[in-house]
Amino acid sequence: MADGKFPELEPVDLDATRQAAHAYARVAGAWAKARRRKRKHWWHASLRPSLYGLTTGVIYGPTDFEIELDLASSRIHVRTCSSSFSERLTGQSSAQLAASINAALQVAGVSGGVAPDTDFVTKDSYSNYSADQANILHRAIGSVAAALEDFRAGIREEKSPVQVWPHHFDVSMIWLPGAKVAGQDPANEEYSDKQMNFGFAFGDDSVPEPYFYVTAYPLPDALPQVTLPSGTTWQSEGFNGAVLLYKDLIATSDPHAYLQDLWSTLLTAGREYLRADDEEG
Repeated sequence: MADGKFPELEPVDLDATRQAAHAYARVAGAWAKARRRKRKHWWHASLRPSLYGLTTGVIYGPTDFEIELDLASSRIHVRTCSSSFSERLTGQSSAQLAASINAALQVAGVSGGVAPDTDFVTKDSYSNYSADQANILHRAIGSVAAALEDFRAGIREEKSPVQVWPHHFDVSMIWLPGAKVAGQDPANEEYSDKQMNFGFAFGDDSVPEPYFYVTAYPLPDALPQVTLPSGTTWQSEGFNGAVLLYKDLIATSDPHAYLQDLWSTLLTAGREYLRADDEEG
């Protein structure tokens, strides 16, 4: 990751490891969601990219702790100021991982945990888990996060941290211009805050391979008409947004620069068209 290069991703080779990492991220995310005060847009329940993978960051309480999913060396780390627990990731089930984290935190004086009957905790193991593929996953997340941080640094309005969402396992940053959606309860930020989401996913039902996306809420009629850089198209099936396949990005001469240009183009258009929507209202 230090050289800033985006690694090649082979979806078939990556699949079992991605599924395992996704399941493990949901376990760590459940602790963040349960132990942090709610923040708008559920920012309290997300994970953050770390030097080695993904982390909850410090979760403050009677006993402060952190859970890190170390994809670089395929380990889970649970840390407090007075104790440290580490276990190798081998493709074990999310139920096994949840039990290990619960036990480590209980020893450290942190009660509660992820219940074994939680809907996303299963006994399914990932026999094709690969430490090499986990490291590639880590490098991809790190390169995407670095590009998003670079883009984020130049935005003057409010924006979210660069986050990894456990539920969908995507890396994203939300831009908030501060305007409200007409007719929505301003106390309900999920529906009242105008926003754009700049992100990356490893594949889903809408796009079955790794891809970048940019969405806007509410979607201005003019935004899908914006001229996009070659390789990026407008998606209208499953969701409305600009989509760039990861494989097409890494085929460019400078992937980082391409992303900055794409995101800046859409942010500029978003500033214009979301504001125009306010004026028309």
